[in-house]
Amino acid sequence: MQEFDSLAKTLQPHYSRFDVANRLLFTGHSHQAWPDAAFDGVQEYMDMVAGQVDQKWGFGFEKTEIMRNYLRDFYDDPSGRYCREQNTHVLIVSWLSALDLKNRPKIITTTGEFHSMYRQLKSLESAGIEVVYLPHQNDDALLDLIKNELDERTSAVMLSRVYFETSEINTHLPKIAAVTKKAGVPLMVDDYHGTNVVPISFQKEQLEHVYMLIGGYKYLQWGEANCFLRYPADCQLRPVITGWFSAFEQLDHPRTNGPVQFDDGDQKFATATYDPISQFRAAAVTEFFREMGLTPKVLRNCYSSQLKYLRSLFDENNFEGSEIEHANLRPIEESGGFLALRSPHARNLRAALLEKGIFTDARDEIIRLGPAPYTTSQQCEEVISSLFDVLNDLQKKV
Repeated sequence: MQEFDSLAKTLQPHYSRFDVANRLLFTGHSHQAWPDAAFDGVQEYMDMVAGQVDQKWGFGFEKTEIMRNYLRDFYDDPSGRYCREQNTHVLIVSWLSALDLKNRPKIITTTGEFHSMYRQLKSLESAGIEVVYLPHQNDDALLDLIKNELDERTSAVMLSRVYFETSEINTHLPKIAAVTKKAGVPLMVDDYHGTNVVPISFQKEQLEHVYMLIGGYKYLQWGEANCFLRYPADCQLRPVITGWFSAFEQLDHPRTNGPVQFDDGDQKFATATYDPISQFRAAAVTEFFREMGLTPKVLRNCYSSQLKYLRSLFDENNFEGSEIEHANLRPIEESGGFLALRSPHARNLRAALLEKGIFTDARDEIIRLGPAPYTTSQQCEEVISSLFDVLNDLQKKV
């Protein structure tokens, strides 16, 4: 029995609707199961909205504040602002619209960014914005490259804290933040694979000036439509693309010919009307996490132990000529919450595993196995055993 088994066994009864004890759900890096509390949150919303009708918004905002406080605790960030939106893409677009791209038409990013950021930057590039794609594999080299690329034409630096394909942690983020701050260039960090996996203190690392994208779809178990843009309390950026939920408190004010105004608070980069049912679901999960004692330290220890065990199982089973290898060779402390393996058969492996009812994920030549706090060592053993069974079957057909 591994050290994470005790936690998993404690949690599994609380995930009965997803039946996590009897299923091999290894897309924890993409979509974790929701606890039964999430379904209670949905029912709470249905009952509330039936009674409150158009007065529902205030109740939804209260639920959002529960999530904000959770994030402020996780990031040790009491002064940060947290703007909630449906997905990280709309937050990226709103934020980009606040940059002076006309006079500073250069954005620095890396080759390891997720689709939302990468696709939008490629589109901006086709419209005339200069986008510099730096190799991300070596943290020392990346830091030096960013230093060399920063100039008076640079509007922003945009990169990840944990890379989505390989689970490698950008270990020099505080140094990059210091460099960009000195240059007066905003830093946007995608932390979809860091939140609830790799703790970091904004106060200790002096990151209060950083902008950060946070998604609830994966390790937070909040499900869809619960994403946040963390921004500094003294943020001077004014998004050009802006919806009326960024000025919700001003609805009763008369219109003027003056400039567009924003509410004080956390919703500066917000858009417009959305379905608040997601907030009730997520707030219920947030409270469940607190009740179960799933602190940043507990979660980090869990994911690190699971990743270490998955790596050892893979190494024990791998064989010469298998055509599969680690895509991430960094030590555990420099890795996030999933196992990344490289194989020319990655997509076929994923499809074959899914036929057996085993949920994994593949990106190009990388297959990813993502456990969750409710995943046991036996389930880890079963998924690695099945992976090699499928691999052997595929090779026989070649």
